[in-house]
Amino acid sequence: MSERATPDERLKVVYISPGAAGMYCGSCMNDNMIARTMMRLGHDVMLLPLYTPILTDEEDVSDAHIFYGGINVYLQEKFSLFRHLPRFLDRVLDAPWLLRSIASGSVEVDPKVLGPMTLSMAQGERGRQRKEVKRLVDWLARGERPSVVCLSNLMIGGAVPAIKRRLGVPVLLMLQGDDVFLDELPEPYRTSVIEELRALAAQFDGVVAHSRFYADYMSDYFSIPREKIRVVPLGIDGRDFQSEAAKPAHQAPAKIGYLARICPAKGLHVLVEAMIQLRRLEGAEQAELHVAGYLGPGDRDYFDKLRRRMEQEAGPGAMQYFPDLDHNGKQDFLRSLDLFSVPTVYRDPKGRYVLEALASGVPVVQPSHGAFPELLGDTGGGRLVPPEDPATLAHVLHELIQQPEERRRLGESGRAAVRERHSAEAATDAMIEVISQFVR
Repeated sequence: MSERATPDERLKVVYISPGAAGMYCGSCMNDNMIARTMMRLGHDVMLLPLYTPILTDEEDVSDAHIFYGGINVYLQEKFSLFRHLPRFLDRVLDAPWLLRSIASGSVEVDPKVLGPMTLSMAQGERGRQRKEVKRLVDWLARGERPSVVCLSNLMIGGAVPAIKRRLGVPVLLMLQGDDVFLDELPEPYRTSVIEELRALAAQFDGVVAHSRFYADYMSDYFSIPREKIRVVPLGIDGRDFQSEAAKPAHQAPAKIGYLARICPAKGLHVLVEAMIQLRRLEGAEQAELHVAGYLGPGDRDYFDKLRRRMEQEAGPGAMQYFPDLDHNGKQDFLRSLDLFSVPTVYRDPKGRYVLEALASGVPVVQPSHGAFPELLGDTGGGRLVPPEDPATLAHVLHELIQQPEERRRLGESGRAAVRERHSAEAATDAMIEVISQFVR
């Protein structure tokens, strides 16, 4: 880890990160971790939430101010009156307690109905939320001039031209899953939004991705020159997950874990089908599926159908759900597992949950797409299977259940790699190195 920064080396960084409407978000958690670690190193970092307060199961270092408050942004989109409200009324609608209350209810961020607002947001000073652009930039301009401004994704990039014009500082872009949302937008909005974002992408001084896969993919998606995109490996603060004690070589029944948002994109249905097939194989008849993660109102029917199918095909107790895990609960959940899998049907650009499982000494079985081949190639902590192939997933899980020493080897390899190359310190050092290249 880097030494603590001297006054001459101290960076002043503004991180702008969108909240995720009351659910845990890997990008928010990653931004918070980088900001927190930079602060420990003596840098001056301000993490500014957009839309809603961020939600993290670790120490939250985000600022109390909320910009582009979710209620205001929506009302300004729908009603012209709210584009001209005085600031004191905006403050009421942007109150963190109110945004948390709304976000904790039945809020769903559905791209299928957000096409017009997404386009308007991308248009920045030309859009219906231009008042929010001005407020953010005015607020930044009143403070000490930052060394750099970092945006957590391109969809919030509408303010970049105004930031560069007023502050005159480099602006960096983090690519952390923009395409997943954009590809669900209806036409003609998807095409129009991407055109706006491609123009915005050219205005960033530097771009960061967490995997070579995503750097290559987004270079084409947003027409960003590949040499402009730096790869900063994903990291986690794994100290709480790691234990010096080796996991037991065998426990019965075998426990297969899933810890991610519960939704079709994350592939829980693939894992359920694999578990049904797994329990038909010799030596795995009692294997259990342990599921944890955020469950939004729009995905409850999906989850309930999977639970009923699992009970009908595999019997009561074959699938257990652990809702609302806090940080300590997540650690205990992961340590209790023999194997871990989140068989996404989309190409995940990060895979934070994989690092958390590996830091806990738990081998993973992941689809061979997205960032997973890089993560497992680097860590040696698991196996890859073809995407959306429950039969092969069941076969590999069965193979590893019967090989306790191989599970131990994979788990220890993954744990060591996270500690050495995917820690919060390693990721932050890499990010500081990138930022330093642009500081004048």
